[in-house]
Amino acid sequence: MSGAIPRHVAIILDGNGRWAKSKGMPRVYGHTMGAKNVETVCRAAWNMGIQYLTMYAFSTENWNRPGDEVSAIMDLLRSYLKTCKKTAKKNNMRVRVLGEKSRLAPDIQESIAVLEEYTRQFDGLNFQIALNYGSRDEITRAVNRIIEDRDSGVLDRNEPVTEELIASYLDTAGIPDPDLLIRTSGEQRLSNYLLWQCAYTEFYFVDIHWPDFRENELRKAVEDYGHRSRRYGKTGEQIVEESSEGQASV
Repeated sequence: MSGAIPRHVAIILDGNGRWAKSKGMPRVYGHTMGAKNVETVCRAAWNMGIQYLTMYAFSTENWNRPGDEVSAIMDLLRSYLKTCKKTAKKNNMRVRVLGEKSRLAPDIQESIAVLEEYTRQFDGLNFQIALNYGSRDEITRAVNRIIEDRDSGVLDRNEPVTEELIASYLDTAGIPDPDLLIRTSGEQRLSNYLLWQCAYTEFYFVDIHWPDFRENELRKAVEDYGHRSRRYGKTGEQIVEESSEGQASV
């Protein structure tokens, strides 16, 4: 594969319900097939050289969906978290869950804790699942924790609040920001996903629904990313000059 490979790819798994409806099936069927597609894409990502993969599975706003659909998603999540242990071991994959876990059922919280601890030893793909996740909620929780730690003396009251400090209190602490964000199903918005972390992320939108997003589609997204110029506020001339200087010093 030509071009740069993103170190961290974030994906918004969109279109499960619409995919199922197009086939005359209930929305839950779409979520089931979408869950089965996760391992396929994880394995493809690692084979391409991607080190971190973060998927948006359930947002803080998704609780507003019909109750029977939410209940079915939670049951699907229970099943997935159990099978994910075997998948993680087979693929040497470390799994972490982002989001406010306290609203999830106690048995789901326990399964998450077991999965995270069990996979801590694996050093292959770093796989993050965003569950009951909303970026505004994440940032709000981070700010409140900083205030609490200042009040309790964990943090020096005179220490300035920096970007680095805030980042260390986010759910993604210790995880690099995404280089590339992919959203399936044709929508072109972030939907309250990794707003802080995606400050300089490249976006890629595709019309394909998530259950049909396979290795070849991921490869297209990565190849598109490889042809982009990431400037971080600098000019193209500065980037070229810095690259030349780096090569000259080798």
